Amino acid sequence: MARFPIVREGYIFIIAALVLGLILGLAAHPYIVVPFVVLAAYFAYFFRNPHRNIPSDPLAIVSPADGTVQEVVSLPDDDFLKQPCKKVVIFLSVFDVHVNRSPIEGEIKIQKYVCGRFKPAYKDSVGFENERHMIGIENERLRVTVTQIAGILARRIVSWVTLDDMLEKGELYGLIRFGSCTELVVPAEVEILVQKGDKVTGGETIIGRLK
Repeated sequence: MARFPIVREGYIFIIAALVLGLILGLAAHPYIVVPFVVLAAYFAYFFRNPHRNIPSDPLAIVSPADGTVQEVVSLPDDDFLKQPCKKVVIFLSVFDVHVNRSPIEGEIKIQKYVCGRFKPAYKDSVGFENERHMIGIENERLRVTVTQIAGILARRIVSWVTLDDMLEKGELYGLIRFGSCTELVVPAEVEILVQKGDKVTGGETIIGRLK
């Protein structure tokens, strides 16, 4: 996907805020335009798509999202990985970049969308109850899953990929609107290099490394 400073889903919000502000400003008072210009600026900030320097290390697994590591846990099994694994949960505030990136290069082998609730993204149960979209990526070295999870403000998960698509490490593949979290599941033998509370940058921060 070609890189633009703002992802295309953001332009409708920016234009709508500016047009509404202009209409109300002309109909009532020019100063009414100001909060709508501020809102449009926030939408431009929220939907930003900054350049990222993707690590070239073939054994490195990069963060699929910007945000704060909320949890790192071990799991006995995973439906796609079919083995013991580790899960890293990343919370995205409304001030974080909200595009999602592929943690590894590989082919999308599984894709699942579940319509659910919209609880706050920091709640422990959101991975089971909230709207979510999961993809499983495979290459010759390993399998991983990445799950986009909607939060209380996020009312739509956007995906630009489908089954059998090939992804490069760090490549954009989706977006979650207005506050959310992202889960990354990797094999148990992967060395996790982050811990709870760490700030991570999508496509740049190395979450783990295959031993």
